[in-house]
Amino acid sequence: MHFLLSLWCIFAVWKWADWRNWEKYHTVMLYMALGNLTYNFLTYKHWLWKLKPDVFPDHVATEIAYTFIIFPATALLYLSKYPEGQSFWKQVRFMLRWVTIYVGMELIGAWTGRIIYQYGWNLAWSAFFDCIMFPMLRLYQVRPLLAYIISVGIATFFLMMFDIPLKMY
Repeated sequence: MHFLLSLWCIFAVWKWADWRNWEKYHTVMLYMALGNLTYNFLTYKHWLWKLKPDVFPDHVATEIAYTFIIFPATALLYLSKYPEGQSFWKQVRFMLRWVTIYVGMELIGAWTGRIIYQYGWNLAWSAFFDCIMFPMLRLYQVRPLLAYIISVGIATFFLMMFDIPLKMY
């Protein structure tokens, strides 16, 4: 599943994204990758979810694929098709379509045993997070400093909500 999703993302970016102007979205792609790297660093002894490898050799390789292929591709696809200048409700529907795609893919991962939840995390929390993540990608594109400040608050909320121990040794 993870390997096929990586291939699909590469194809989707080539087919539908504004990849010729990828520089316009580059910082948002890095912001999304940084978010995943931060999650993996802070929770390396207390995973809320774990990706069970398929073709990739282990969990770390699978996370690398998500960090450097799937998530940047998501940011590029999402923002290059974002309905900028259109009605608020059209933008909300667009965001909800992406949330639905992400929740649907995660549901398939959970059903097939490729995503394992622990410490109280579940699909509902993922859906909630997705409802935060997609607007944050757009916010980062237009107001990066504000997005960073809000991201610290969001991360703090999740660290406290799930009692993530921050011992780094």
